[in-house]
Parts: sequence; structure tokens; C-alpha cells
Amino acid sequence: MNEQSRRPRRQGKPYRRPKKDPVRILAFEALRAVDERDAYANLVLPPLLRKAREKDGFDARDAALATELVYGTLRRQGTYDAVVAECVDRPLREVDPPVLDVLSLGAHQLLGTRIPPHAAVSATVELARVVLGDGRAKFVNAVLRKIAQHDLDGWLERVAPPYDEDPEDHLAVVHSHPRWVVSALWDSLGGGRAGIEDLLEADNERPEVTLVARPGRTTADELLDGLGEDAALPGRWSPYAVRLSEGGEPGALDAVREGRAGVQDEGSQLVALALADAPLDGPDRAWLDGCAGPGGKAALLAGLAAERGAVLLASEKQPHRAGLVARALDGNPGPYQVIAADGTRPPWRPGTFDRVLMDVPCTGLGALRRRPEARWRRRPEDLEGFAPLQRALLRTALDSVRVGGVVGYATCSPHLAETRAVVDDVLKQYGGSAELLDARPLLPDVPALGEGPDVQLWPHLHGTDAMYLALIRRTS
Repeated sequence: MNEQSRRPRRQGKPYRRPKKDPVRILAFEALRAVDERDAYANLVLPPLLRKAREKDGFDARDAALATELVYGTLRRQGTYDAVVAECVDRPLREVDPPVLDVLSLGAHQLLGTRIPPHAAVSATVELARVVLGDGRAKFVNAVLRKIAQHDLDGWLERVAPPYDEDPEDHLAVVHSHPRWVVSALWDSLGGGRAGIEDLLEADNERPEVTLVARPGRTTADELLDGLGEDAALPGRWSPYAVRLSEGGEPGALDAVREGRAGVQDEGSQLVALALADAPLDGPDRAWLDGCAGPGGKAALLAGLAAERGAVLLASEKQPHRAGLVARALDGNPGPYQVIAADGTRPPWRPGTFDRVLMDVPCTGLGALRRRPEARWRRRPEDLEGFAPLQRALLRTALDSVRVGGVVGYATCSPHLAETRAVVDDVLKQYGGSAELLDARPLLPDVPALGEGPDVQLWPHLHGTDAMYLALIRRTS
């Protein structure tokens, strides 16, 4: 027997089952739903968190971490894709989407949170073992160790082109927006580098949760008293707004469950309030919300109309969304009506209404803080699809209002093709029978509203979604 045969054989390491981390598994499941089903994180995440509280005993810290992992990864997806692309030996399109989701979650933990690098790598590799298998987990481990060699600033120096050579591409990579979105926002905002960088940074910040006190059902003061000064603050601009402190869960509040209050961005509240306060010639009895789903603005308008003895008709094309509107208006102190109807072929007679709100379908580029995945889902050609509908709905609004009445054209997008271009085109068709009103005096104390007469709100200037509003009076 030779020397080599007498040596004891080396024993391999015993197999260790991966540790299941419910928080990271939940975050991965949410990202897969967004990717596979074109779902929105703000719709997918709440039911997953509720299930995790019941099944896995999630506490507030677990929920906060899962939420940060999901939203942070989606907001910074473009930046993380550029970093991962530098660390793999194949084009990103050849990396399986589930693997890319795990890598993005790991990149966010390494580059966008305070989680220690060794913990971020270890936890993500364990996640990969659970959801991808041991083989692909080794690939994830190798890539994450490369990413961990630099911090975010170090990576941006490597993957972002210099600003002087390509400003838009530099901003797109650094602030994680598609290039075409950067260009469109910059055109609408105007100005130099500082303003657009502030806007893009604001798009990547977690927005406050804002409530609206529905008139006739509760007040902002009552909400504040019930929540306490440690849990909530008054709104900045709207007298009906209440801002929840970080960690507040609106669905758990009695006022929200009972419909006395709702979750609504302050910019949306300002749009409804400006229309309600616009000066009229003649009676003020019949109001229309022509694109009412899911019902936030309609509920606010219905309460305001009831206080004045007016009646709101809330119309929504999709029956299931009309159901959401009916739920939001249930309990309104005055009369109202909800119908499912196509706003481009309305069932009501022309000249019926004194006030009309038409908050049209759009790309949603003004709400990227709340729906970060929308920036990756939208394409420039989407504008062509929305354009005819937006113009048709504004024409319906102007046909539906009586002479002397006022139309509010609103959209949650600052893209010029969805705002001023639509208003200008339709007003040309109406000649001298409709005129723009100055909306700025109807938003008192709100700064930086521009040259008017229309109004564009901005996340970085007003802390709201980028809502647009044009007020138009029918003159003949």
C-alpha cells in the first residue's frame, strides 16, 4: 500500500439548508409581481404585508425594511442595472429576470442602505439559495462581491458618462430615470442643471402619506386631534390635508376605514379646491367629475358641493373603477350620483354643468415617487396613445359646461405634450368661445407657480405630485 492510499479522504462540507428570511423573500415576491404581471408595487405590497403579519409575525420594523427594499430597488433600478452590467460577463438581457431581481435587491442593500456590506451580501446569497437554487446563488455571490468593492459614488464615477459630454445620459444614470423622461421633465421644468437634479432627486425620495379630511364628514383639526402631534402634521397648502409621520399606516385609522378621510396627495387636493373656488357667472348647482376613478377628487368635490347646495355627478368609464368611486362617496352628506359612462360619448346633455373637472388618463410621470416602476414601464410612444383621448375628454368637458361655467383640465404628468399642448390645441378649436383663467390666485400661499395662467406643481418645490391644472371658462 503506497503512502497516498494510506491518507484519509477529505470529507466535503455537510450541506447546509439556506436560511429563509421572510422580509427579503417578500421583497423578492413583490418585485417578481411587478416584473411578471406589470403590477404596481403600491397595490402588490399591502396584501403581502398583511399576510406576512398574520403568517410570519411581521412587526413594524420588518414591514419598514421590506417596503424600503421594494421601493428603493424600483426607484434606483436604472442605476443598479448599470452597475450590475459592469460586473457580469454577458448582456443584462441574457440574465434571467429572477436572478436580476435578486441582484438588484443586493445592489440596493449595498449601495442604497446602511446595511453592512458583509450582511448585505450574505443575506442576498441566502435569498438566492432559497428562490434560485445553490447553482445560481454562486453567480449572485460573485457579482455582489464585485459590487461591494465600491460605494455608490465610486460606481457612478465608473458607469455614468460625464455631465459635460452628455448631460441627459449623465442625469439618467445618476438619478435612475430613462433618458427620454429626463429630457421631457427638463423641457417642462426649464432652467439649468440645479432644478432638474432637484426634481429627479425628489422623484427618488419616499413621499409623505397625506390624508384628506372629507368635507361634511370630518375636519383636518379632528384628524390631527385624533392622531396626536407626534403622529401627524397639518398639510402645507390644503386646509383639508394631514400629513402622517413616518411609519404611519393609513389603512389602520378609523377615519380612513369609515370613509371620513382618505389617502390623497396634497397636489390632487389643490386641483379640486381650485376648481371649486374658481369664479362663476350665474348659478352654481351642478358639478361633474368626468374621469372620477378611483374617487379621491370626487369625494372631496362631493363634500364641497354639498356645503353649497350643489350636486356632483361622478362619471367613470370602467365599471370596477366606478365601484371604487361609489365606495369613496358613500356617506357624503349631500346628494350625488355615480355612473359608469364613456367620457368621450357622454349620456348627459351639453351645457348641463356649472363646474367640470376632467382629470384625464396620462403617463403618470408626475407620480414617480409613488409609482417608481412607471418610469421603466412607460415609453415615448405612449404619449401618442393618450393624446387623442386627452383632447376628446377636454372637448367633452367644454361641451358639458354651460356658458359662464368653468372647466378644470388636470393631469398627473408635467409632460408638455399632455398639458399645455392639449389645452392650446383644444382652445384653438373653440376659438373665442372659451378662455383661460388665471389659476394661481386660487392656490393662495403656494409659491413658485410660474408665469400662469395654468399651474404646474412639482415634487421638489411643493412636496406634491407634479399635478397640472388649467382652468377654462366657457364664454359663448
